[in-house]
Amino acid sequence: MSHPLVVRVGPLMPFLEEALVRDHAAPSLADVGDHTEGLTVAVAGGGTLVGAAEMDALPDLAAVANFGVGYDNVDVEEARRRGIVVSNTPDVLTDAVADLSVALVLDVLRQVSAADRFVRRGEWGAGGRYPLTREVRGSVIGILGLGRIGRAVAQRLEPFGATIAYHSRSPKDVPWDYHTSPLALAAASDVMVVLTPGGASTRHLVDAEVIDALGPEGLLVNVARGSVVDEDALVTALEEGRIAGAGLDVFADEPHVPPALLGRDDVVLLPHVGSATVQTREAMARLVLDNVAAFLARGELVTPVA
Repeated sequence: MSHPLVVRVGPLMPFLEEALVRDHAAPSLADVGDHTEGLTVAVAGGGTLVGAAEMDALPDLAAVANFGVGYDNVDVEEARRRGIVVSNTPDVLTDAVADLSVALVLDVLRQVSAADRFVRRGEWGAGGRYPLTREVRGSVIGILGLGRIGRAVAQRLEPFGATIAYHSRSPKDVPWDYHTSPLALAAASDVMVVLTPGGASTRHLVDAEVIDALGPEGLLVNVARGSVVDEDALVTALEEGRIAGAGLDVFADEPHVPPALLGRDDVVLLPHVGSATVQTREAMARLVLDNVAAFLARGELVTPVA
């Protein structure tokens, strides 16, 4: 057998790992030791860092195929400097992430998870009455980041009777109200849904000032990256009643969740499962494999990062 050309960097879902081993005899980076010659394509999971150190360890690296629509785990600027191309897995996870985003919007407004805990604690059986909640109809849902997923979320929420507003780097050709900054969007929103990319350019885009602009009745949903929200500021705002609640699928230091959030009924906590359906993860894996095959065959990626 010829020397492998593909290397696995970090843990991958079994379907993808098995296919890479079967079709490309791809070893893991941890197992190759100093025998890195000829390894030209690295496949990485969304939580695995591919930075200068990993690139140094793979001197023949020419492409990184990243499993995930987000690619803030890859130092793209360093890759470009070295002539290394990078791909991600867009489009195939749009529906799954949009569905989960809508589920969190519904949950924070109608307090489904909190009401479930109320029943399980025996409070309803003991004669307690759960407080009234709020409807989606008539609520202003602000979408922070109107990319593919943002549009899909807006399109799902409109039939519920929500009013859609958004902020992106530039206005889009859509019928929804555009706001010129995250601060302005927060001030106009009952619920703000964070759907921007991660990375240095969006770090703490949702800071204490933006959180305060949502107000004591405002709600925050984050299905983007934990780094986009100032987590300490969010915790403080919740503790002080300056925001009504939050639905969070992502955190600043995953899998660690701030202890202060764990006992709160006004926060829905999920373990970063936005795209975690069988259908979507298999589609993402197939797109990674398509990128690997295309690069090996003709030196091009199917979904290169712009």
